[in-house]
Amino acid sequence: MFEPENQKVSFPDLEKELMSTWKQERTFQKSLDLRKGRPRFVFYEGPPTANGKHATHHILARAFKDLLGRYKTMKGFYVERKAVWDTHGLPVAIEVEKKLGIQGKFAIENEIGVERLNQLCRGRVHEYVADWVAVGE
Repeated sequence: MFEPENQKVSFPDLEKELMSTWKQERTFQKSLDLRKGRPRFVFYEGPPTANGKHATHHILARAFKDLLGRYKTMKGFYVERKAVWDTHGLPVAIEVEKKLGIQGKFAIENEIGVERLNQLCRGRVHEYVADWVAVGE
């Protein structure tokens, strides 16, 4: 009646295979194309502050947020997803200050300057971008 299933399934390999198929078949784009003109559902998700490697709590939060978008898509809404980054947030600035051994507005303005702090913050974030992007693929 049923075909026997392999009991030694590698779930990571199975997921990679499925994601590859969805990418090749443009499944996500097709889900948008089919719903053009339908009511939009917009979920304003706070961007991750990429000032470090992702951890379990980041991945879990993303999974819940993704679930909501998928549910609304299945209900017929046009649900476009856009990833954004917080490349200049306070957590990043604090990381840079610690690395430089300075603290506070006075030290920033008088020792390195605001423009230099911004450059260092952007650089700090880009150290981890590849790790964050890999989570979404």
